[in-house]
Amino acid sequence: MNPSTAPTPYEKALAYLTILLTVMALVAVAKGRAEWAQIPLAIWLHFGSLLVALVLTPVLLLRRRGNRLHRQLGWIWAIAMMVTALASLRVRILNHGHFSPIHLLSVLVIVSVPLLVWRARTHRVEAHRRSIRGIVTGGIIVAGFLTFPFGRLLGHWLFG
Repeated sequence: MNPSTAPTPYEKALAYLTILLTVMALVAVAKGRAEWAQIPLAIWLHFGSLLVALVLTPVLLLRRRGNRLHRQLGWIWAIAMMVTALASLRVRILNHGHFSPIHLLSVLVIVSVPLLVWRARTHRVEAHRRSIRGIVTGGIIVAGFLTFPFGRLLGHWLFG
């Protein structure tokens, strides 16, 4: 792998945190099976699209970059992240139908994903990498781990 496209230690950490988050989310969903029928479609759309991005994130961060497969998987990841962010705007159960501060991350993702795609397509590799690190850090890792505390659904299922 070209040293300029090799994963940095930070990107490796993000990949492994994403794997941990994926496992935690899948275990939580499996444990909450008895309540699945009560979950609104918007939450399932949000979770399902996020699961696609979660699975692809370590693949994209750890394997060879810049080739055709990376671009194809990158498009799938970008679409999954946009669907996740847009679907999250419909998820307002905890805040009595209102937006909460975590929805700011959704807006950030909605703005950032098209920018990172543009940066990749215009071969602005370092700017693209910074964008990816930011979205994965805030839009996946921080937002993802915030779904477990504070009485939120995945936390209820995982720890309840």
